[in-house]
Amino acid sequence: MEKYPSIYLDNNATTPMDPRVLEAMLPFYKEKFGNAASIHHSFGHEAKKAIENSRKILAVELNAKIREIVFTSGTTESINLAIKGVCENETGKKNHIITQNTEHKAVLDTYDSMRKKGWEVTILPVGSDGCVNPDDVLSSIKGDTLLVTIMHANNEIGTIQPVKEIGEICRENSIYFLVDAAQSFGKLNIDVQEMNIDLLAASAHKIYGPKGIGLLYVNQKNPRIKLKSQIDGGGHERGFRSGTLPVALIVGFGEAVKIAGENQKEENRQLLKFRDKMINEITAVHSDTIVNGSRVNRLSNNINLCFPSIDAETIIMKMKGVACSTGSACSSANLEPSHVMKALGYSNELALSSVRFSIGRFNTEDEIDSAITEINKTVSLIKGNSPGHRLLNV
Repeated sequence: MEKYPSIYLDNNATTPMDPRVLEAMLPFYKEKFGNAASIHHSFGHEAKKAIENSRKILAVELNAKIREIVFTSGTTESINLAIKGVCENETGKKNHIITQNTEHKAVLDTYDSMRKKGWEVTILPVGSDGCVNPDDVLSSIKGDTLLVTIMHANNEIGTIQPVKEIGEICRENSIYFLVDAAQSFGKLNIDVQEMNIDLLAASAHKIYGPKGIGLLYVNQKNPRIKLKSQIDGGGHERGFRSGTLPVALIVGFGEAVKIAGENQKEENRQLLKFRDKMINEITAVHSDTIVNGSRVNRLSNNINLCFPSIDAETIIMKMKGVACSTGSACSSANLEPSHVMKALGYSNELALSSVRFSIGRFNTEDEIDSAITEINKTVSLIKGNSPGHRLLNV
């Protein structure tokens, strides 16, 4: 039987469910099993009340109105609904949409889908730290620009984008602004009013909640956003998204956000301490290591490192007891460099040397110390077995 790593450092991929979240969900799998759309009995009423309570928690977290929260299956669906829903509802002459090149594939692939349908797409570059320049957003706007999509925090390198500044630009130019907040929701302060955000996507499983549930915030005032529904059949969620609502998952989402809000400052402080400890102690031993992304505007739990001339897959396979991930994706059995690393200007070889470690709520200091020891030992071992090891220039 395969032995799984004992130290989990892949929390940007998904998080373990908080036991308090599971406890809140369990009654809705057993005695409180009603369908929220069943209006003629107490089981349905109880389910509906639980859903609206969670919807209120999510709305408060974003400084949104309760009716502006639409439940979906996750961030990918929310992004598809937002982009396709806005574009397909456009009846005027606007035919241009903007994003940047380190977005998640959920955005880039959806933009590509719209390009194939005749939309003009602008994909902006980022700087060496992974940040997009708001001036580039402004200069790319045209008279027929309908939508700008920018992720709040990058899933691979943790870079936090200047969302507020971009939101101001979009609002001043009467352009819809969509934010992918999968990595930032529940971790950073988000005020959709102050940041001029019109659409925002997020998921529960990035913040110790259940998989299979997400949200789309849809601004309903100045401007009121109209979307063409992508799923028909019943007109649930005020017509934005049909389908029976998963009550237990929604309850879990609300509980996860409630817990995150109560502990955000302390949790970020602890994660930042662990993050910097790992970066400092790894780079002290391996001085050629490259820290990817911004050191200032960065998620407190994210570490992305390049180990020049060493394939990231080799590091992960040889490393015992640490669960992490590469910045690369396997496509048709061929290892391809991460589009995020390539966007930073890295060569294919250097991009393929990137490893992401993402710390979480349940990691302990002993685990961090053990992980540092194992990482340094593994990299040293690989270097020692590779006489031709050399440094790469970025």
